[in-house]
Amino acid sequence: MTEPFWEKSYKDDNVSTFGVHPNPTIAEKWPIFASNGAVLEVGCGEGKNAIFLAQKGFAVDAFDISVAGIAKLKRLASKHHIELNAWAQDLREFGFDKEYDVVTSHGTLHFVARQDWKDFILRAKEHTRSNGIHIMQIFTNKVPAAPDIAPLAIGLANEGELFDLYRDWRILETKAYVFEDEHPGVDKHFHASNKIVAIR
Repeated sequence: MTEPFWEKSYKDDNVSTFGVHPNPTIAEKWPIFASNGAVLEVGCGEGKNAIFLAQKGFAVDAFDISVAGIAKLKRLASKHHIELNAWAQDLREFGFDKEYDVVTSHGTLHFVARQDWKDFILRAKEHTRSNGIHIMQIFTNKVPAAPDIAPLAIGLANEGELFDLYRDWRILETKAYVFEDEHPGVDKHFHASNKIVAIR
């Protein structure tokens, strides 16, 4: 299988693989997070969300399966004197050893089988403090996976499947949408996505 496009750009500190600004939902919602709370970002890539939240005073744990992505995150954090905890990890093998105030994942869960990401979310819910927040986003099968990720996107969700996992939480926001995307060296393409913001 060809190496994913992001592995090349993760090795170049002069290229921003997924943009320099935090995810819009993170940028909007962080003021309602528990002050100085513990945050876990799953599939952090080169760290635009993790670094942003650490700058806001949160205690950030962040992991990604990409060794190159984590190395870049650490270089960027060190350059800006930002403290956070980041490591390379397969989300299927992650074991919670503490509770979090925030758990978030963007554009990652669909890269493992459907049952694996569901199991992860259930474990994450169990290890989220009262009034803790989840912000989760996953690609769905409403449109076919874009050619650049199709071989890897083995767990595309059915529309609404993510939302069903949070019926027992207070849901602040859900969104189902299709968007156009592009990355360094990759043609413009479309993704279908579901996003939820929910409070325990």
